[in-house]
Amino acid sequence: MGSYSSLILLAVFAAGAVATWIAGISLAKSTDALDNRFGLGDALGGMILLSIAGTLPEIAITVSAVMQGHLGLAAGNLIGGIAIQTMVLIICDITAGRKSALTYLVGSLIPVLEALLVILVVSFVLMGALLKPSVAIGPVSPASIAIVVVWLCGIIVINRVRKTPDWEAVAPGSHPGRPHRRVPHPKVATPHTGTSTWRVALYFLAACVVTLIAGVFLQVAGSDLASRAHMNGVIFGATVLALATALPEISSGISAVRLGDHGLAMGDIFGGNAFQVCLFLVADLIAGKAVLPTAGNQNSWLAILGIGLTSVYAVGIIFRPKRCYLRLGADSVFVLVLFALGIVGLTTIPAH
Repeated sequence: MGSYSSLILLAVFAAGAVATWIAGISLAKSTDALDNRFGLGDALGGMILLSIAGTLPEIAITVSAVMQGHLGLAAGNLIGGIAIQTMVLIICDITAGRKSALTYLVGSLIPVLEALLVILVVSFVLMGALLKPSVAIGPVSPASIAIVVVWLCGIIVINRVRKTPDWEAVAPGSHPGRPHRRVPHPKVATPHTGTSTWRVALYFLAACVVTLIAGVFLQVAGSDLASRAHMNGVIFGATVLALATALPEISSGISAVRLGDHGLAMGDIFGGNAFQVCLFLVADLIAGKAVLPTAGNQNSWLAILGIGLTSVYAVGIIFRPKRCYLRLGADSVFVLVLFALGIVGLTTIPAH
């Protein structure tokens, strides 16, 4: 698309972002409906399927970028996307109201476990970035394999704790909401109630196709725009591109908070972030070599920023700051400042 004008490329990028948003909302609803009917989240294969469905924009961008040799952009979108998607919780915090902070309302330690899983898998990303390219199992980095294994073990543990907890947390004044989307909401009907299963499956497949196509256009148009603006691929992938792919999370997060499902709002963000870096295994297989060792200093900086932002919210869930400042809890205010400093610092970090 390099022959097109910047205005046309900008229009294509915007159209891709809108398509990702609309298709992402449809995908979330159809996924919830299918999970409700088949109990997908109870089986390991179902949990993997749900995770894949939730990260289709990132999958499309990763595959498209790696196939074109834009490894920095792909890595920046995967690693930097964690920081951007964690910032969605600020919007959720604003939506929660001015009386109590989002983390005060959560009242459950499940999101803390999900946040710890994010920190754990991103730690393996940092270790994988330090490995020599020659340290590989065929075309795959050992770290990429380790990330997937750790993620699988993590979701098994979290799912078991969610179903049969061996402890009880008491948080006065909290409003965690439903423990799982499969639990019927007392005031809102389950998505696609009254629609046949095969029709819901068609909605799901159509949303998948639109999301994948939109992701490719986002990557191609975005890469050309970044090049013309002399913008580093890592920075572009970690900011503008990651924000475009986070639009469905913004919509679903706001909806969850408005329904009173504060725990699900945080859990969805942390769950998507934990699975996202598993896509480095896909990137390795497509590139035919380990991608993590080529990530560079900027992606390492973004990984540490993602760990920092996640840690602040994990602490917030336990500390439970109630008072709000301009509709934001103290943890969200700290996250906002930390993210701003992180992006400013990113511009000073050499690529390699």
